[in-house]
Amino acid sequence: MTNHTISTDPASPGTTDASERTSGPSSTPGAIRHRHAAGPAIAILRGGTGAHVEDVIATLVDAGVRAIEITTNTPRWREGIAWATERYGTAATVGVGTVLEPRQLDEAAAAGATFAVSPHLDPEIGERAHERSLGWYPGAATPTEIVHAWRLGARAVKVFPAAQLGGPGFLRQVLAPLDFVDVIPTGGIGIDDATDYLAAGAIAVGLGSPLVGDALTSGDLDALRSRAARLVTALS
Repeated sequence: MTNHTISTDPASPGTTDASERTSGPSSTPGAIRHRHAAGPAIAILRGGTGAHVEDVIATLVDAGVRAIEITTNTPRWREGIAWATERYGTAATVGVGTVLEPRQLDEAAAAGATFAVSPHLDPEIGERAHERSLGWYPGAATPTEIVHAWRLGARAVKVFPAAQLGGPGFLRQVLAPLDFVDVIPTGGIGIDDATDYLAAGAIAVGLGSPLVGDALTSGDLDALRSRAARLVTALS
């Protein structure tokens, strides 16, 4: 199976003039959209007690999931980003999720984050992300929103909530005319159907509870390790 990978370089194509952002790599199934050491899956860490953040990150990265998103409604999210950045350097890509205010990007960038994800589209957040040299992944649910986000300079567009919108079939239909947009579907995606989204044209997929489970609350790393290994195997 083709290895789909992502890039978090905020300068390409995130800073391209909007008038130029109407063409790009084809979303033909199997095409390599971008290359990045992080790989085709982003693990989303949300909630929990804050006590297991570092252990969960280490388990995921050691299993081969090298893109980590820690949301702002996760206790100790700043500390988690800083710890992962210091420990793994360029061996893992660490970002901040559920960004609702521009000021959160200042804190995330200071901690070492390289990308920022929101459930919605906010141009002010996009501007601040570019100021802080963060790849910007805003949320969108319709073709209009997706194109708007892309023209505002999104590094990739988070299609959310992907499963509820129609899954891989919806994505394939949307990308037929919008094959110049790089998308990362998120929301309701399971380990067993992650590859279907990549085949539909996604450059990566975001997985939350289907991958992380209750590890952030219970500290059950064995089950997490097993799920992560299944995902890596499925995407290899």
